[in-house]
Amino acid sequence: MNTTDGSIKNPWVDLFQLFVWLLICTIGMQVVLLITALIFGKELSDLAVIIPNRGPDFFSYLALASGSLGTFLLPAYFFQQRRREFSLFPTDNPADWKRYIGPILFLFALAPLMNLIGEWNMHMQLPESLSKIEAWMRQQEDNMAQLTGQIVMTTSWKRLLLNIIVIGMLPAICEEFFFRGALQHIFKHILKNEHAAVWVVGFIFSVIHFQFYGFFPRFILGVIFGYAVLWTGNIWTAVLAHFVNNTSVVIIAFYFARQGKGYEALMEVDTYPIIMYLGSFVFSAMIGFAFYHYIKKEAIWKKAG
Repeated sequence: MNTTDGSIKNPWVDLFQLFVWLLICTIGMQVVLLITALIFGKELSDLAVIIPNRGPDFFSYLALASGSLGTFLLPAYFFQQRRREFSLFPTDNPADWKRYIGPILFLFALAPLMNLIGEWNMHMQLPESLSKIEAWMRQQEDNMAQLTGQIVMTTSWKRLLLNIIVIGMLPAICEEFFFRGALQHIFKHILKNEHAAVWVVGFIFSVIHFQFYGFFPRFILGVIFGYAVLWTGNIWTAVLAHFVNNTSVVIIAFYFARQGKGYEALMEVDTYPIIMYLGSFVFSAMIGFAFYHYIKKEAIWKKAG
């Protein structure tokens, strides 16, 4: 139920409803996927993305796409249909191209510093008392690396296009609609603080990927996407930034594969001089500051008009 000003009376109920929609849509999508496989005479094992000695086939990509749709997009969509009193997917000033460019420029400026954080995260070690947990985390990371490598390391233009769609476009739309759309809106009312909501949802966004040795870079990305939506009032700014981030990895992987390099080479972290990291911090801060003040100035002009 909502109050007259559009705020949620009991956001915990909405969070529970969103989770219920997530379960329904995830299970429903998996049932559809299994039925499709049976119609085409496929075994259940054919739906696995990791296929020995060859890259993923059509059903592997179908499984990836259905995962994004069923787990993220459909739950957010159906939740919005039940909460039409407010917009979970805002689109303020859709023609203002500067709102889309700002987050992308910020990500590019921050890239060297993100590499440094990623390198530190990859070499993270837990205390000896947590050695079993660390071994499990390493195993999960190795499994994900094997999965990702089989998908993105391709020399085929057809698979490059599929990767851009399934790894670049679909996750950008589906995950942003779920996390920065539905979930961030709910947590804004649970925590009664929109900034706290950005950080909490960024944390959940990183955790749910189950890549512990890439947790902190992904957490920072989630926060950047969250502020993109918070400041611009347009969810497509985060969608575009997310798409550019994912697709750039897909294209670089394609280039590496064409050069005869493997996934290990793709994952090697470049080491820069300290001045490069300082420059990354300064330039990204300048871009973030300028972008924030541009948005605030636009809001003041709009209010005055």
